[in-house]
Amino acid sequence: MRQAPGTLTVVNKSIYSPEQVELLKLLREKRKAAGLSQFELARQLGRSQSFVSKYEAGELRLDLIELNLICRALGIPLSSFVRQFEKRTT
Repeated sequence: MRQAPGTLTVVNKSIYSPEQVELLKLLREKRKAAGLSQFELARQLGRSQSFVSKYEAGELRLDLIELNLICRALGIPLSSFVRQFEKRTT
C-alpha cells in the first residue's frame, strides 16, 4: 500500500500488546516463585510497593536497568529472564 506524500498514518499502539502481557505475567511469576510479596520485593529494590504493583499491572514501563535490578533481587540472571521471555513470545 502506497501512501500519498504529506498524509498522516495513524498507528494504534497498545501498552497491552501480547508481548507486554507475557512480560507482565513472567515478572509476576518470577516474583512469586522467589517467594516474595510485592512489598518484600519493593523493599529489596528500595522502592515503594506501588512501584512493583504498577509495573506488574502494566501502568508503568520498566527500562533495562530497572529490569536488571529486579532480576537481581529475584536471584535470576537478566539473560535467563530474557531467554524465557523470548520463548514465550516467538
